[in-house]
Amino acid sequence: MRRSHLRWIVGMLMLFCVIIISWKPANTVKTNIYKTTAKAVLPHSSGTKEAFAQYIANIYNTANLEQSGLDLSVFQKAVTGYLNLKLNNRLLSSNYITVVDFTKSSRTKRMWVIDVLNKALVLNTWVAHGQGSGGDMADKFSNNNESHQSSLGFYLTDDVYFGKHGRSLRLNGLDAGVNSAARARGIVIHAADYVCQNTINQLGRLGRSFGCPAVTPELSDKIINTIKGGSVLFINGNDNKYSSKLLDESAPGNFIASTVTSTDSVATEKL
Repeated sequence: MRRSHLRWIVGMLMLFCVIIISWKPANTVKTNIYKTTAKAVLPHSSGTKEAFAQYIANIYNTANLEQSGLDLSVFQKAVTGYLNLKLNNRLLSSNYITVVDFTKSSRTKRMWVIDVLNKALVLNTWVAHGQGSGGDMADKFSNNNESHQSSLGFYLTDDVYFGKHGRSLRLNGLDAGVNSAARARGIVIHAADYVCQNTINQLGRLGRSFGCPAVTPELSDKIINTIKGGSVLFINGNDNKYSSKLLDESAPGNFIASTVTSTDSVATEKL
């Protein structure tokens, strides 16, 4: 009886030892599973450029921007400027990026408002260029007051006011010598009756402004209400002379790469 009891005690002790040796904290197992899953999406071995490219592609693909006609290379420029401004605490409103691509015909919907944080396209619509910039295609750009030309580059949206075009949104140009005179020139987002399908049908192109990115009256309030108060606007165009410090990918790339932490946090959530 004593021997049987002793064998039972020894057996229980051995079983207890096996359980202790094989046991792992639940948090450790969960973390390892998470890391394995995250690495399949963004490997730690990825370089800065690869991480940045994947970040751009993730937003671009999730928001279906290719289907809307926005070129990936143009979107990458816009996001690069957005991140540079964000990292320097210059954005008061960081949800939205507005992109205008004047390399496209005025007959196409070449303005996009994108919710970066939620990776969603808010709207895609027509936008006019300046009379001095060209007919259907804009190919000349200026920062001069009497040029009636559009200006390329990065802008910050500002306040809303009522002027000769009705409710309008002021813009502050951020690229010295390129669009820095925007405020003095009165370059604003405003509604214009000539930005519509009927004008395209009659003229074969949109009507043109004195340099403002004028929009259709049906959407002007929605556009202004969405992007007012310190969000970024990027106007792209065919001009080999255009350059901007905001297109430097160094800081944005390093930031995106650095957000791949020990727990592989998503970069967007850090913004």
